[in-house]
Amino acid sequence: MEKQAKTSTFSNGLIWFGAAVSIAEIMAGTMIAPLGFGKGLAAILLGHLIGCVLFYFAGLIGANTEKSSMETVKISFGQKGSLLFSALNVLQLVGWTAIMIKSGADAANSVVSFGGVWIWPVIIGALIIIWILVGVKDLGKLNAVTMGGLFLLTVVLSVLVFKEKAAGAPIGGLSFGTAVELSAAMPLSWLPLISDYTREARKKRAATLVSTGVYFATSCWMYVIGMGAAIFTGESDISKIMMAAGLGIAGLLIVIFSTVTTTFLDAYSAGVSLVSISGKINAKRAGVAICVLGTALAIFAPVTGFENFLYFIGSAFAPMAAILIADYFILKKDRTESVCSVRNIVLWVIGFAIYRAFMGFDIPVGCTLPVMVIILVLCIITDKLFGGSKNAGEIS
Repeated sequence: MEKQAKTSTFSNGLIWFGAAVSIAEIMAGTMIAPLGFGKGLAAILLGHLIGCVLFYFAGLIGANTEKSSMETVKISFGQKGSLLFSALNVLQLVGWTAIMIKSGADAANSVVSFGGVWIWPVIIGALIIIWILVGVKDLGKLNAVTMGGLFLLTVVLSVLVFKEKAAGAPIGGLSFGTAVELSAAMPLSWLPLISDYTREARKKRAATLVSTGVYFATSCWMYVIGMGAAIFTGESDISKIMMAAGLGIAGLLIVIFSTVTTTFLDAYSAGVSLVSISGKINAKRAGVAICVLGTALAIFAPVTGFENFLYFIGSAFAPMAAILIADYFILKKDRTESVCSVRNIVLWVIGFAIYRAFMGFDIPVGCTLPVMVIILVLCIITDKLFGGSKNAGEIS
């Protein structure tokens, strides 16, 4: 195996700050506005706490083993069993790439219109490709300058949003539990990616903790900006808010670089996931190809259903992460050498089905937490019942 060059804890923090400063996170925050500011803030914090617990432990597994996210999945599901999740991850990352480029391009076009629907997607896609080709380890000062600029611009945006007098929460039937789940869904979307970056950390636990803390704080901040925009300005379209506030070029920079610094992680990690399917694939080249595909989808395909997309991610990857955490931290099992762990695949299907069923109920803490607890308990019970044989429930 090729030895990975190590990244600093500070670099890991920058990566996840850039991932969280995102138009998509602000859009998700606007959905929570019907709860009002107090309840909405509580839902944002609780949902992110739930999602980021999984985020931390998934990242720590990658840091400890120095494996990519989809390679760590083999610990629980085996060589062939993990292919299901690699495929699902590539699918969701193509979707994220298209959604991010589309939303970024629409927002940029609202600030500075060139007249052509394809121009901003192509510009954003080209910048993402540059980020992918330069690579996480070599971005260095460019990343630091970009993140510093984004931080300052986001502070300005926050001030502009919250200086307004409250226009009143939008009318809607959103429940607290639904808001919690919408908040948990965003950190859950990064579960199949986090280890792609923590595996290269020089200080494993510190880098994972900083990555989680930075993402938690920044993502909550973005959600609050979105929620605040909808409550205090009565407007949920962030590009219109920036235009009304007179941000101009500064607003354009927020849109473009927040989209680039988030989406390059999606495209590159899709390439890394494809490598776990076939070692003959080059991760950077595959990432570039994913970016080109996402750009084409953003231009030519209807990119809709953002809320349902978030729920799909939660239902697919929350039970997967719960099984992986149970195997690695509690049961101390490693099924990497097996072909497939049928038992864990069945547990994942159960978790997926329970999550989808729970979506029909108003659970105050959302779906992720109860599904995670149920699957962790089932992992321990099935191991006690069927774990006596070394290869029980596995195809070797």
